Amino acid sequence: MEKTGIRLYGYRWMVLFVYALITAIIQIQWLTFASIAREARIFYNATALEIDLLSLIFMGVFLLVCIPASWVIDRFGIKAGLRIGALLTGIFGLIKGIRPQDYHMVVIAQTGLALAQPFILNAATKVAVNWFPVDERALAVGIATLAQFVGIIIVMVLTPLMILTEIPGQYDLSGMLMTYGMVSAAGALCLILFIREKPPTPPEIVECLDPLTMGENVKAILDQRDMKYLFPLFFIGLGVFNAVSTCIDQICQAKGLSIEQTGIIGGIMLVAGIIGALILPVLSDKFKKRKFFICLAMAGTIPGIAGLAFFTDYTLLLAASFILGFFLLGGGAPVGFQYCAEITRPAPESLSQGLLLFTGQVSGILFILFMNLAGVGPAMVTFLGLVLVNMTLGILLRESPVILAARESSHDSNG
Repeated sequence: MEKTGIRLYGYRWMVLFVYALITAIIQIQWLTFASIAREARIFYNATALEIDLLSLIFMGVFLLVCIPASWVIDRFGIKAGLRIGALLTGIFGLIKGIRPQDYHMVVIAQTGLALAQPFILNAATKVAVNWFPVDERALAVGIATLAQFVGIIIVMVLTPLMILTEIPGQYDLSGMLMTYGMVSAAGALCLILFIREKPPTPPEIVECLDPLTMGENVKAILDQRDMKYLFPLFFIGLGVFNAVSTCIDQICQAKGLSIEQTGIIGGIMLVAGIIGALILPVLSDKFKKRKFFICLAMAGTIPGIAGLAFFTDYTLLLAASFILGFFLLGGGAPVGFQYCAEITRPAPESLSQGLLLFTGQVSGILFILFMNLAGVGPAMVTFLGLVLVNMTLGILLRESPVILAARESSHDSNG
């Protein structure tokens, strides 16, 4: 395929597929216990916070490894970074399956899997830039984000069904953890075999610039005017998502819902995220608008959080979960990540995305601890106030210069 003198390679879809596969798997490992927290407490004879710790480990480790992982991806390439992440995912996923009844071994395995996560998640925009033209990048990041949702849907919906036993009231986590371990090993092998660094020729004309040091790149990103609004926007948005997805069982238990209903509530949110990721980033590329779709996502988040905070009716909670997933996960995350990569050029995409994810991990830890200390009700009301702030932050953003240039180029070619 030729496009404005640049060749696009069909293998870019294979690269995106294996990246999406390992992304979905690491999300499964992150939230393995989120929808079965009550049953996991019984299985391990543990407290609610000890079970939440199995997810919090990912956020804490991310804070330590985020910048080094971005440096590895930038310095040695996506192939090296992703192979490190995949290898850790396969090894520690299997360890968790082999020693499922040993809580302390599960903690060790979760720590190893948490080390893998930034090597995987921080590479999304870099994969898009290496392999896709500008008018397909939000779609590529959207598919990568969609893969995260697929992983979370699997863990939310299937996990409760995989731990049932023939004895009512008793649950066995062993088979479920071994299944996820084998899937992790298979997915890791697929990525290691099929990932490639970049096509023989780039998907766009590349401007050659003198490379900056890691410190200079970080400073340039932090000094960028719109990043001063995008950082708090992601701090709130990702933090709320991390808290809601991690504590979904607590939220639903407070409303009197069963474990099966909890799984469906979480699953609906992620299904909506998939639908949103297939629609909103595509429209963002088509109409060459980033700011508008970020603001739209923030506005749509408000009724979703409000519904989860105040509704008790199961049907209404399903509707609120769908709205939240469609806008916050389907639009805000993929379009926001691509917007970040565009406004921070020529800083490495893995670094700019990693810093955004870093802020979301910090807020996720804080918000989860807050929910455990203050209770579900006060926490959800607080989250509602914060997403109202996000609407204002979105309005203060300026349009991406890359998008403005693409509009001008399109206008010139049509004129």
